[in-house]
Amino acid sequence: MSSTRSGSTRKRAHPRAAGLGALADLGFLGLDDDGDDPVVVTGFKATRARRLTSAGKEANWVLAAGRVPVERGFAHLKNWRILTQLRSDPALATHLFRALLVLTNIEAATGN
Repeated sequence: MSSTRSGSTRKRAHPRAAGLGALADLGFLGLDDDGDDPVVVTGFKATRARRLTSAGKEANWVLAAGRVPVERGFAHLKNWRILTQLRSDPALATHLFRALLVLTNIEAATGN
């Protein structure tokens, strides 16, 4: 029986190899252990013994502000019910996602 790799290792290997990065919430804290070249950027976590400094709070605020458009985009895409039945090639799904995102942005801009 072969040994398995943890999910965090699999998730971390692909973005680094592709030269990509991600903004993540505190649930992903510790996922990326390379401090010089982080792939997954998370905020600062306060504990009972260590309160956040004002710089840490501001960094968390900036990180959250960067994640808002992405989270809102995912929330809007979930309104398209066709996605629950999508069984397609990932390349075709990417084109569909882009088209739906354009339609969602138009819908949000016009208020319809």
